[in-house]
Formats: sequence, C-alpha cells, structure tokens
Amino acid sequence: MKRRIMTFLLAVCMAVSLLAVPAGAANTAAVTFSDVGDKSTAVAVESLRLLGVLDGYGDGTFRPGTVLTRAQFCKMAVYAMNGSNELGRYRTVTVFSDVKPSYWAAPYINMAAKGKNIISGYADGKFHPDRTVTVGQAVTILLRMLGYKDEDVGGVWPDSYMAEAALIGLTDGVSGTGNEGLTRGQAAKLFLNLLRADQKEGGSYLATLGETRTGQMLVSSTADGPRGAGTALQMASGAVYSLADGKVSNGMLNGTKGTLLLSKNGNEALTFVPDSVGSSKVVVLSTAKATELTDTTGTKYVMDNDTGVYYNGKESVWSEVYSWLNAGTSLTLYLDAGGGVDYVFVGGGGTTSNEAVIIYEKGSTSGFSSLAGGTSGYAIYKNGLPATAGDMRKYDVATYSSTTNSIRVCDTRITGYYEDCYPNPKEPTKITVLGYEFNVLPTAMQTVSQFKPGDQITLLLTEDNQVAGAVAASGNTATGNAIGIAEVSSGSATVDLLCGIQVKGSVSLSASDVERLNGQLVRVSSSRKGGLSLTRLTGGVSGELNVAERKLGSRNLADNVVVFQNDGSGLTAISLSQIADGSVPASQITYAGTDWAGRVKVIVLNSAIGGGYIFGRANYTANYDEEGNREGNAQLSVEYGAGKSTPTFETGYVVRNGDIVGITIVTSGNTQRIGSLVYPDELRNVPNTAWSGKGAVTVNGRTYTVPASVPCYNTQTKSWVTLTEARAYADSATLYVYQGVVRFLEVG
Repeated sequence: MKRRIMTFLLAVCMAVSLLAVPAGAANTAAVTFSDVGDKSTAVAVESLRLLGVLDGYGDGTFRPGTVLTRAQFCKMAVYAMNGSNELGRYRTVTVFSDVKPSYWAAPYINMAAKGKNIISGYADGKFHPDRTVTVGQAVTILLRMLGYKDEDVGGVWPDSYMAEAALIGLTDGVSGTGNEGLTRGQAAKLFLNLLRADQKEGGSYLATLGETRTGQMLVSSTADGPRGAGTALQMASGAVYSLADGKVSNGMLNGTKGTLLLSKNGNEALTFVPDSVGSSKVVVLSTAKATELTDTTGTKYVMDNDTGVYYNGKESVWSEVYSWLNAGTSLTLYLDAGGGVDYVFVGGGGTTSNEAVIIYEKGSTSGFSSLAGGTSGYAIYKNGLPATAGDMRKYDVATYSSTTNSIRVCDTRITGYYEDCYPNPKEPTKITVLGYEFNVLPTAMQTVSQFKPGDQITLLLTEDNQVAGAVAASGNTATGNAIGIAEVSSGSATVDLLCGIQVKGSVSLSASDVERLNGQLVRVSSSRKGGLSLTRLTGGVSGELNVAERKLGSRNLADNVVVFQNDGSGLTAISLSQIADGSVPASQITYAGTDWAGRVKVIVLNSAIGGGYIFGRANYTANYDEEGNREGNAQLSVEYGAGKSTPTFETGYVVRNGDIVGITIVTSGNTQRIGSLVYPDELRNVPNTAWSGKGAVTVNGRTYTVPASVPCYNTQTKSWVTLTEARAYADSATLYVYQGVVRFLEVG
C-alpha cells in the first residue's frame, strides 16, 4: 500500500514539474523561453505573460506547438477578462456534470459559462474539459468576449465565426481552419489580437481592463523603478511605470509602439500591447531635410514635422531634430503599414545602462552577453552596419540597446589636450577635450582617472559620444580618428564632426589657410587649452568611382559610405544615386577614406556631380586695351543658386556673361583652378507636358533625367526659383543637358 502511495505521489510530482506555471503568478526574474524563435510569437507571449494570461513551463520552455485543452483555454480567457478576483464565488458551483468542484479548472469553466456567458457545453450537457479546443471554438469565445452574439454572426458554425474574426483582425497571424486544434503559440496571437480589438458596441477591449495610454513608444521594459532595477517600463517621453505583481520583463517588447495598460488607479503597468502593423529597419543617414531623409543607398523617406524622434535620451519631433543630424548617423526607422516613417530612433535607440565594454583583442566579443543582461538573440552593429565578431578591433567600444536588442559598437576616438574635468581627476564624471564637455561613464573612470588636465589623451567613445575609456595619445596606441566639416576664420574654428558633436576652438591661420580649410573635411586634434589643430583630408585610397559596381578602384564601398561634393563654397552631402553619370574619374576625387575592413567609407568629390562639373550662369569679366585686345586672363565664376557661387578664377576661356556653362575645379596643393569648361546642349521651348513627374522629361523621343537639385533661374524676374515654381511660372522652359541629364533650367 505504501509503495502504491509513494508511486502515486512521485507521478504527481513529475506531472506538476511539467505543468505550465500558473497564469497570474508573480515572476521576480526575467523569463525568456528557449523554444520561441518566432519574433511575432515571442512579442505576443511576453505581452500576455505580463498580463497574467499565460506563461511557460517549469523547465524554461513555452511549447508553442502544444495543443490546448478546452479547460486550459477557459483559464486563459478568464485572466484575459481580468476576472481572477471573482473566481472564489464559482469554486463550489456545478454547471456541467463532468466538471466537479474538485476539478482543477472548475472555477474558470464555471465563471466563463455562468458568470461571463462566453462558453457553452455539448448537447449531452457536458463540457468535456480535457478535449482539444479547436481554433473555431477559441475564436467563438473571444468574439463573445467582444460582445458578439450568434445572431450578429449568423451562417454556419464555425465558418461564419471565422469569417467575422478575420474581418476584425482577430485571426491575424493565425493560420488553419476552424476545426483544427489550437496551439499555445496560436492562442498567444489570438489573445494579443483581442487586446488590440474594439468591442462590437465600440470602444477598445483593452480599456475594459484598466487605464490605457495609446501611441506610446516603449524605450525599455527593463528600466529601473521604485521596486528596483529592471522592474519598470520606460516610455520615450521619460515616464516610468512599475510593473504590477512584481513581474520583470525580458525586453522583447522594447522599441515597439503601442498601448500601455495601467491598473484602473493608474499606479502600475499591467502590460504593453504593441501595435499590429509596421516594421523597423536600420539605415545610415546621407542627408536630412525638413520633409525628407535620404539614406546612403539613396532611398528617400518622406518625413512630417511632427514625426516622433528619440534623440539623446529624449523624445522630440523631426522638425526640431533633423538639422542636428550629420551624414553617417545610424537611424532606426519604425515604418507603418504603408512604408511611411512612424518613429525614428537616432542611433540604436539609446543604451539602457551606464555600462560599456572596451574590446582589447581583435575578434573578441567578451562581455557582450553581460552587457545584454543575458538576453539572447541580440544583433551586433558597428558604426551603424550589421557586424560579426570578426569585425571587432582593439579599442572598439560596445554598448547595449534594449530598445533594438542590439550591441552597438563604435570606433570613434578623440585625441587632444585634456582641458578640464568635473568634479576631480580621480573620479571624473565629465571631461573637456577639444572644447567639448563629454560625459564619462562609471565604467570608464578607472582608465580616465590615470590622466590629469594638461595631458595628451585619446578618448574612446560610445555610439552616443560618451566616454567609455581613455588611453595615452602618444606611443603605439589608439590615435584620434574624428573628422568633420570645418567653418574657419583667421582666429577661430567650428567643426561639425561626423560622429554628431560640434567642437570649437581658437586657431592661428593665414588668409590662404582659411580659404583652403573653410567648408572642407578635416581631421581635428588639439595641443593646447582652447585651441584646435586642423588638417584637411586629401588623398587616401585612389581609383575611379563606379556607382553601379559600388567600387572605388578595386575597393568595395561600405554600405554606409558618405559622399560629399565640393560645390565651390564648401562640402554638401549627397547620395550615390545623385551621381547621374554613374562614375567619377580619380582626378575628380579629393579624398577617399576606408573603414576597419578596408571598405571605402567617405568620399570627397572636388566639384559638384555631373562628370565633376558645376553647372550655372557665368559671371565673366575681361580687360581690354584701347585696340580691343584682351589683356591678361579674364575672371570667371559660376553662379548656381541663390547665394551659391564658385570662387572667382583667372581663366583663359572666353565666354559671354550669363552663358550657361559647366566647369570643373582642380585642387593643386593650396591652390585651385578651373580644370575644364563645357557648354551643355540647349533644348528650347520644352513644354510642361513633356515632363514625367519631377524626375524625367522627354524631348524628341529621348528621356532625360532631372536631378531634384537642378538649378532653376527665372530670366524675367532675375531670381533663382525651385523646379515647382519654374513650372508654375511658364508653360515651357529651356533645358540645358549634359550627358543625358538636365543640368540647368531657365524660364521667362
């Protein structure tokens, strides 16, 4: 007898160990299920786990392919109705003859049948709780939870219920017929769709469970809260809400936009329900405008002024941020169902801690798992590009972004004179180099404290320009690699670094140095307090730029390659797609720099695109003697927009003032000169009806490309206009074409 009892108890213990953890049970540690690889399922499971609707098994699995019983689904439905507090009154009730009060799921089944009227039994008066629940039965229960009745649906069951569910989005992401058994993974998706749905009589279902905050961007579901580290949800607005019941999230919901569900008193977060549409992608910025951003592949995205942006740890809008973004910045775009930009994270979305890892050996990812808090499945990005362990180099800096579940690796280094610190050199929280005050991460203090003001120092920066460590600037160690575009006068300089910060300082330059450096790409360092040292970048790797093959000479272009053109007054970022000729000769490339893998990451063209030519209106003057012979060289500049003009050059070319010409500018040492001059073909009286949108025009059977930045001039008003204004002013225009591309347009 004792042996039979012991055998029975052992069997019970083994069965209990395999049961799902009860829904609603408190979790004091983050739960990640080893067998949930599909992201949409993982998101659904985590949202519902926080709400207490479902959970995993004691062995750390979720078993998404396991088919549910009718009793198990009833229990989930009760928790999805926030009905757990009412279970007590249904424990001793008998509704179905095969569901006795002693049955484990009796209160859930009785409440669903008698208290909520969302289930019914079979014709024999029984419920058959241990039978498989079908997709059709589950859908019917959820539709009843939304207020639908049989007379609202009609038709043949379960097909009519399945059709109605599909119509309102209840079965989105769930495949199969109504007669198939429902798996745990499918149930998670059904319940998440329920939380997103509206009730039949109006109003969201989620609002019946508590207080809702729609349109929220979840920055971190593992933020620090009143109950300790990792116990709260943080929105992009900065608001932090403690999770109810002592739960801790696994971070799977980070970086999603959706609805925050709070308790009815608004004190605690019950869960976060991500919106059902959209996707995300990481791009590298080429240019940012008020109404548009262009990535380095040439892809353009339409932007609204009020598009949400998470920038420098704060929520803002596009109209306030875009002018501060530099070419080469990594952006995470959240897209709506139509492909429009719904939200932007600058960089990886911000790190979730004050920790960073410095890489000291090539190929090492030591410390990455710890940075991610044990979270699995993270992606690695280096300087905004997908990367692997093989891309890691000595003195790279890694941080973790929970928002995008990614390790963000950066190789930016600043070398200069250690100017100041706060509060003291031994425990600095801030340090000033190149006139810029950097935040020092707590993990960086050990290396930074080895230096003092007056030293030459190289700072190792995170993706968001915080100091992760420091090394000596001299010897065979890390050297500064920060470059940017300089604005220079004889006594001061401001440099907008490509890493996203602006440094300022005094300089001592001659007039020729100012002309040579102003508006150009420079490397910056310092050797004294308040001063900057600038070196214009020229040379680098050489070869012809082939846009179609994405090569410069024999080298591949990096996916995040940044291209600048010298328009005569300085550098302007462009995308490769704007190089209409498809190639640029080596003679027209001032500088080409490479990344850690030898790929070309930055290119400077020594004149504007179009075979290296700048096209515009000639401003030409020449001196003549009394007999009408020209004396010496003439003076020529080319105007190509309002306030845009090349420098004035001495030239032997003879042109007429106001002619439309194209010139190349050649740099030799510290001087510039006109390399060549061409006249584009002139197409007169081209009607507006010949245009195919804004990007092409067909004349005499040939179609010409029209760049978005084509210069347009009104000869009657003698003013520069936009392309739209030019077409609105006149029914026809004169086009100036070179190598199949419209280079200039005149109306009037």
